Amino acid sequence: MKRLLMKSTMHLVLTGTILFAATLSPIQARSAAAASATAITEANVVQTVSFRTAPNADSARIRYLQPGEVLDVISIINDYWLNVKDANGKTGYVSASEKYITLRQVSVPKQYNATIVSSVSFRKGPSTDHDRIRYLQPGESVTVIEETNSYWYKVADKNGVTGYVSTNGKYISTTFGQPEDDQQSPADEDTRDEALFPAPPNATVLASVSFRTGPSTDDDRIRYLNSGESLLIIDKPNSYWYKAIDQNGVAGYISTSPTYVDSRYIDAYKQLDPTVTADKVITAGKLYAGTPYEYGSSRYDVTTFDCSDFVRQSFLDGIRLQLPGDSRSQANYVKGIGKTATDWHKLKRGDLLFFMSYRGSSASDYSGIDKSSAKVTHVGIYIGNGEVLHTYSAASGGVRIDSISGKSWEHRFLFGGSAL
Repeated sequence: MKRLLMKSTMHLVLTGTILFAATLSPIQARSAAAASATAITEANVVQTVSFRTAPNADSARIRYLQPGEVLDVISIINDYWLNVKDANGKTGYVSASEKYITLRQVSVPKQYNATIVSSVSFRKGPSTDHDRIRYLQPGESVTVIEETNSYWYKVADKNGVTGYVSTNGKYISTTFGQPEDDQQSPADEDTRDEALFPAPPNATVLASVSFRTGPSTDDDRIRYLNSGESLLIIDKPNSYWYKAIDQNGVAGYISTSPTYVDSRYIDAYKQLDPTVTADKVITAGKLYAGTPYEYGSSRYDVTTFDCSDFVRQSFLDGIRLQLPGDSRSQANYVKGIGKTATDWHKLKRGDLLFFMSYRGSSASDYSGIDKSSAKVTHVGIYIGNGEVLHTYSAASGGVRIDSISGKSWEHRFLFGGSAL
């Protein structure tokens, strides 16, 4: 079988046969990592825990990590803190307590398929215009990942650093691309492939598509997945990307477009009780209490919010559901689900409320208005007991909770419903 290669956060991993996988304490993981240059460590979140900007409880919270998330461990700071990267590529710090995190360490065999024959430049890109990382020396063993073109190989050195080197036989001798003697029977091969899925596959590739190291077209391509391949989808970081495991046991990211993949994956939030889902969204939203209001706020940071940005971020943090980015689009999204009501008393915790523009504080200010055709200008999250969690102006203090009954919010209310 053709072996593929990808670079983890900590080490270079050759996706051949796994030697062992074990759940470790932080102390054990640190000792094992020191003992083996081919060990990789993953952290599994088992209980909601803070994801922070520095390794102490006084540092700013980036967000809450949720049970089931898998993190790449960059380094083990001490017995109390880990430096990690989440599925979105965000780096930060998390408690090393086994109450919140379990560490899983996997060792893999180190294999090389090329030897440097003569000193040659190791560059950052496939061109002499790219910066030189260093000179590779005669006798060094490296792994050729791909033949980028007729002139350049992409390779990884013994330290896990990837770069590019000339394909000229004067500089490198390699078995890359040569047929391998396979001692297994076809039946053995099928058995081994199936065993590399930790659970039954739940998706099929429909058309050739990039399999990448991260959820972005800017991330490196591991390889192209081919039509007919089976995958195990294990996560959906956002609306555009699945995290999946291929038949070789390699984890990567693939487009969610039905053009490329037929998926039977069920979003994690859909497997939760609706009351639990609502609690997660509301809890996530309340953490932003007092965050300043800014009309047209950036959807890429959480320093300020407008109403729809706040709602979107609460759902993203709470249950990893990415809603549309503006209030009218969110209203159409909820209408599309079909669970709407024009009487706010009929709404459930976690439902969204949609409002028209402010015309005054009394009911008479809104008389004669056809609310079925009024334009949506504001959105909030219903938290029960006649209250809405939202943000609407800088003067009001940003994210806050307001009562609905008898207030302008009741008069402005158009409809509400579930986004789930």
